[in-house]
Amino acid sequence: MRKLFGTDGIRAVAGEPPLDLKTIYAVGMALAHRLKNGAGRPSIILGMDTRESSSWIATVLSAGLTDAGAAVQSAGVVTTPAIAYLTRKHGFSAGVVISASHNPWHDNGIKVFGGDGYKLPDATELDIEEEIFRRLESVTAPDPAKLAIPSVESKFRADYEAFLLSAVPGLKLDGLKLVIDCANGAASAIAPELFPRLGGKVHFTHVEPNGRNINANCGALHPEIVAAETKTHNADIGITFDGDADRALFADANGKVVNGDAVLLLAARDLKTRNMLRDDTVVATTMSNMGLEAALARDAIKMLRAPVGDKYVLEMMHANSASIGGEQSGHILFPHLATTGDGLLTALVVLDVVRRAGKPLHELVADLKVYPQVIVNVRVKEKKPLDAIPSITAMIRNAENELKSTGRVVIRYSGTEPLARVMIEAESEEAMRRHADAIAGAIRDALGT
Repeated sequence: MRKLFGTDGIRAVAGEPPLDLKTIYAVGMALAHRLKNGAGRPSIILGMDTRESSSWIATVLSAGLTDAGAAVQSAGVVTTPAIAYLTRKHGFSAGVVISASHNPWHDNGIKVFGGDGYKLPDATELDIEEEIFRRLESVTAPDPAKLAIPSVESKFRADYEAFLLSAVPGLKLDGLKLVIDCANGAASAIAPELFPRLGGKVHFTHVEPNGRNINANCGALHPEIVAAETKTHNADIGITFDGDADRALFADANGKVVNGDAVLLLAARDLKTRNMLRDDTVVATTMSNMGLEAALARDAIKMLRAPVGDKYVLEMMHANSASIGGEQSGHILFPHLATTGDGLLTALVVLDVVRRAGKPLHELVADLKVYPQVIVNVRVKEKKPLDAIPSITAMIRNAENELKSTGRVVIRYSGTEPLARVMIEAESEEAMRRHADAIAGAIRDALGT
């Protein structure tokens, strides 16, 4: 079982284990050694988000990589999917992103992509972990003040922006008014350059990162913010990203949030219309609403459910040759276009569908009936197996027995935070809230901090 890597890389409070100086340095050394494997000097491309800790983490990680024999180049502040794309395009041995995605500013993380542009398999991460722990026994933490990060090469960002534009050939936004929330994160460095090239009128918000305002009351964690802005500015569509812009959520002209489930619906229908939806299949997750499954079924499209985490969605997509998959949170995967979820790419694809359909966003997803759904997060002191705690399993069984075919119960631990997530979906909002509170209470009593 992995101890450092979660569902999306290594993530913690910056400066605290496993994001302390010594461990970060050991991560760099272990990764470089794993990539060498007798095949000469590996090359790494490095990117980061806008957190104040990203620069020193990148500096220490780079030192570990180079001291173990790797060559490092920097793309500077770019999105996570930009590094996935650039790793593959330029033939790097691996790509590394310093980011904690949607987490608050004091957290950070290390995400790794293989030379193929895909996130590392769990088994590979476990191998790297074992070497990290071995190296921690002997390495000495370097002094960041005595280190230098590789100089940023602007060509990488330009390459990525060119790729995004090529993914939606002919897209023009003339006549459209957009509101775009960049979450004071990595999208702040790209979106203001990208979207004006497509025409239309664009109002940007939260594009002034200061190291501590990433995701703060903005971005995909707070889609109601861009929804309100969209209505205030009488815009046609609102778009909001998270800190590293690997996901996107939307708002329609009425100021209503349009989440990842709705994006999967409109994109799947568009692909089917163009005979590009292989086996009429969409891969979602256990968190996707029952309403999405019902709406897809009306178009004879079947929906498979993967565990939460875009890497697991992608694994199921590959196993079933699916053309599209994603998460309710806005991670959408278009394997014919990219190797990972990409918020900027998703935004362009949605805009392209809206343009070609000649209909407003709200009309394209108007028949998506959303079952009442609630997610309760419970902070826990440890992640014990939930099925081993009788008081918790009793509450879960009670909910499942009452809801049966009229609802769903999904209980899981966060892969990136010390949280247990209780998701209840039901036709009855009263039953939904009652069972969510009961299960959350049982978890809080048994494991809460």
